Amino acid sequence: MEPQQAAGKPVRQDRAPGWLDRLRSRGRDTQQAGARPAPGRVAVVTDSAAAVPAAWAAAHADTLAVVPMPVMIDGQMYTEGLDDVETELALALAMGKPVQTSRPAPGLVLRTYRRLAEAGFEEIVSLHLSAKLSGTVDAARWAAEEAPVPVTVVDSATVGLAQGFAVMDAVAAAEAGLPAPAVAEAAARAGDNSIGFVVPSLEQLRKGGRINAAASMFGTLLAVKPLLAVVDGQIVVREKVRTLPRALVRLVALSRERAADLPGGARVAVQYFGNDEQARELVHELAGSAAEPVLCEPLPAVLAAHTGAGVLAVVVAGLPGTAPAGPGGSDSQGSASPAA
Repeated sequence: MEPQQAAGKPVRQDRAPGWLDRLRSRGRDTQQAGARPAPGRVAVVTDSAAAVPAAWAAAHADTLAVVPMPVMIDGQMYTEGLDDVETELALALAMGKPVQTSRPAPGLVLRTYRRLAEAGFEEIVSLHLSAKLSGTVDAARWAAEEAPVPVTVVDSATVGLAQGFAVMDAVAAAEAGLPAPAVAEAAARAGDNSIGFVVPSLEQLRKGGRINAAASMFGTLLAVKPLLAVVDGQIVVREKVRTLPRALVRLVALSRERAADLPGGARVAVQYFGNDEQARELVHELAGSAAEPVLCEPLPAVLAAHTGAGVLAVVVAGLPGTAPAGPGGSDSQGSASPAA
């Protein structure tokens, strides 16, 4: 099921072998120990900001539904997964055309819930990007109130593959036959995943309101390349670094430290937009810190619209079934809210 690779593109890994098998084993062990079996089939819903690899999402389409997030480029609306939004976005960023994003319509989320209910799912766990970065969680909560089956909405308090790893774990838990509370618990661990990134320019983040004017001015006037992170669901300046190469060195060092702190080993992912070669270099630098092959994926258009071209991000997450690091080991915490 490997996707066809274009020349010069980073190699992608859909998932590390054994994740689903380990979770299925846990589900069988629980039932053999006398625990009540799962009350019904559980589906997982997320949004395209989770950056779940397309081949992986397709392989698990019976359990996972990804709600696309719209991107407006120079007044025209594009849908990720249906339109060639990546090419259009790259051109728009290079030409300075206006780019905007918005949350998916609550009605679209509700239609997704209804479709899953009609397919026979009895409960849904819906995991979305940080509520401090988007109104997608609010759209999901509204839709959950009208859904024909119980829906647990989870605010991941993060974004990108920090969210995506938790989506993959939640899907694995659902496919292992675990009940909805256990699936929601796996989803809520998104807040334990860390994400750090650097961008050549803060302009797109400023335009989109994702960082404040003071931080943007600081980066522009002083010509620094701040190391950014998602902390408590929002983008913050983690360190002030003078040059992009130094920022990348610090990004690698901090990511290695985070990975070393995780009990049982770490999963690591590199995300990028328009800078494949730099992404491959980061994969090479971080390979020794990961218990599994380093995942390398382009940033979704809905996120690249805010970071701009040239972004490099590193996500570090624990392995499925392992406890998060101790106090201070995570940058943010996900939260779940049940709705019927």
